[in-house]
Amino acid sequence: MSSHQHSHNHQHHHGHGRVPAAELDWDALAAHLEREGELRAGAVAEAARWLSGLSGEGPVRRVLDVGSGPGVIAGLLADAFPSSEVVAVDQSAALLERARARSGGRLGIQQADLPAEFDKLGEADLIWSGNAIHHLGDQQAALRSLAGVLRPGGLLAVAERGLPLRYLPRDFGLGRPGLQARLDAAHEDGFSAMRAELPDATEEIEDWPAMLTRAGLTPTGTRTFLVDHPAPLARPAREHLHLQLTRLHEQLAEALDPEDRATLEALLAEDAPTGILNRPDAFYLSAMTVHTARRV
Repeated sequence: MSSHQHSHNHQHHHGHGRVPAAELDWDALAAHLEREGELRAGAVAEAARWLSGLSGEGPVRRVLDVGSGPGVIAGLLADAFPSSEVVAVDQSAALLERARARSGGRLGIQQADLPAEFDKLGEADLIWSGNAIHHLGDQQAALRSLAGVLRPGGLLAVAERGLPLRYLPRDFGLGRPGLQARLDAAHEDGFSAMRAELPDATEEIEDWPAMLTRAGLTPTGTRTFLVDHPAPLARPAREHLHLQLTRLHEQLAEALDPEDRATLEALLAEDAPTGILNRPDAFYLSAMTVHTARRV
């Protein structure tokens, strides 16, 4: 994974504009990814407990979070597997340093540029990859590479897709109802364009259990976990939504009709009652789907 991808490694409904690494504000990006991870923490912790029940008879000695960003999820994996070595794996040294610092040194860190350096990962009993595989051109090859890192009996957990974020009622009193569905449609076109431009881009029917089977693994179940923060939203979640909508405006504005563009701009108004920072009806709701498979 190259550095521009970190702005949306952890949620597939982000935009997919490419930003050169030198232009990224790493502190702002790390803070954004940390806040997103914290909003998803309850769902991830529940998923980690499920994985600990699936992890079989042998000890879980080493856990990898591949595409870890600043290590929020890796920290939750360390909570769920307290006797394991948990390693955050990422392309960005800056984000890995943030992971080490926020964990108080509890996490191991490993820099690797994927897909070129899958062979650097070392063996693992459990691998978690959250919304990272879809940034690699050949998703099937990536799964095969991860499967090859697992020890016999080891488990691969891939969090991909789920349900897109919802944060306002269908009709929230501005513009034509159904704005979020139209933003989703524009985003899906952008996502397909992003995938088509990746090195070694390969079209794939995204049936993750079938792909895991083709990678030589035995599927062990798929579950979906809810990320649910009802209205009225706390300030950090509102700020996170404001940043998400700012990015959508940057990436999708030209694809939207004038009315939807004006509605999006009204939601971004920082001091207005119509703005996402101030509305009483804003919430934060999405779903994270985790596909698992074992190396027999």
